[in-house]
Amino acid sequence: MRSITVVGLDGGPLGQEAEEALRKAALVVGGERHLKKLRVEAERAVLEGDLSAAIGRIESANGPVVVLASGDPGFFGISRLLGERFGRESLRVLPGVSSVALAFAKAGLHWEDAVIVSAHGRDPRRAVNICRAYPKVAVLTSPGFGPAELADALIGTERSFLVAEKLGEPDERVYAGGAREVAEMEWKDPNVVIVYDALRAVGEKGWVSGRSESPGRWALPEVEFEHRSGMITKPETRALILARLGPGPGDLVWDVGAGSGSVAVECARLGAAAIAIEKEAESCARIHKNAAHLDAYVRVVEGEAPEALRDLPEPDAVFVGGTGKSFEAVVKLAAVRARRCVVLTLVTLERVVPAGEILEDCGLEVETTLLQASRMKGVGSLHRLAAETPVFVISGRRRGEP
Repeated sequence: MRSITVVGLDGGPLGQEAEEALRKAALVVGGERHLKKLRVEAERAVLEGDLSAAIGRIESANGPVVVLASGDPGFFGISRLLGERFGRESLRVLPGVSSVALAFAKAGLHWEDAVIVSAHGRDPRRAVNICRAYPKVAVLTSPGFGPAELADALIGTERSFLVAEKLGEPDERVYAGGAREVAEMEWKDPNVVIVYDALRAVGEKGWVSGRSESPGRWALPEVEFEHRSGMITKPETRALILARLGPGPGDLVWDVGAGSGSVAVECARLGAAAIAIEKEAESCARIHKNAAHLDAYVRVVEGEAPEALRDLPEPDAVFVGGTGKSFEAVVKLAAVRARRCVVLTLVTLERVVPAGEILEDCGLEVETTLLQASRMKGVGSLHRLAAETPVFVISGRRRGEP
C-alpha cells in the first residue's frame, strides 16, 4: 500500500515523527518555500498550479512520500485531495497549528463561534456575503482575492480587520485596521483575514461551533416588528416568500420597498446578507430598530428604486414588496441582476400578468400563487374566521437553479 505522510508546518520545530518521515522519504512534495526552509535533500516535487504534476510524481514514486503543507492539512487543505486520489488508508497526517487558530490568537479573540470561509479557488463573493452577515469571520484568501480586495468589497460596513500575513515565518506581519486602510495596502501570500464587528465579536457563551445554531422560529408574528398602521408583510405570506427566496449563508438578498424590513430581517436571521431599500426616512429608522431587536445584520439604503439599486452589490435573490410608479423598471432591473430568483407580492390584479411576463422575458421560470389566509377571532364566547387581504406571490427562478 502507498505510504503518504502529510506534515503540517506552522513555524515551530518539527516533531520526531515528521523528522523520521523526512529521513525515509523517497519523494518530498511541497511549496517552494517549504522545501527551501527544510533544506530537503531527497527527490523533490513542487506543489504549484493545478497540482497535477505533483500528483503524478506521487503516483510514480518508488517508496514513502512526504507532503508538506501549511498549518492543518485537514482544514481546507490538501488532505482532502490526497485522500480522494490515493485513499484515506494511505495517509498519515501530522497536523500543525492552523493559520486560523494562529490568527485568532494574534487578535486575542476566542473563535469557537466564528465562521470560517475559504476564497481560495472559489467564488469570493460568497465569502464577502458571509462577512456582511456575521459578526466574526475568518477568510482564507487566494492570490487573486487577497485582503485588499476583500476589504474593498466591505467598505461601508461596520467591520474591523486583522490581517495575519506569512504566519510562522521570519517576515510575519500582523496588521489591524479598517476596511479603507486594508484596501489601500499591499499584501503577501499566504495570509488569513479576520473580519469582525468589534461591538459583537464577544457574544454569549455558546455550545456549538461556527454559529450554526438555528434561529428558531421564522415567519415571525407582526408583534416582533415595529411597523406603521399594519403596513407589514403578514407572517403567512412571509413564510411563502422565504421559501421561494431560499436565503442562506453566502447569499445576498435585496428587500426592495422594505417598509418595516421584516423580510430582510428574516433573511438575515437565516444566515444571508440582507440589504433593505426604502425611500422613507421614518421607515428606515424602523428597519434599524427591528434588526437590532432581533439581533440581525441588515444594511439599510435610503432611496427610491430603481435608482437606489443600481450601485448595490449583485444579489442572489430579490424580494420586491413595494414598487410605486416605477413598477416595471424595478421588476426588470431585479430580474436582470438576480443570480437565482425574484419574488414579488401584489394585491392588484392588473399587475400580476405583466409582472410574470417581465420575469419570463428576462429568462426566469415563473410561478404565481394566490395566498388567502384567515385567522380565528373571538366573538363573545364564539369564534369566527377573519380573512386577510388576498396576496399574489409571483416568483421567477433562473433556469437551471434548484
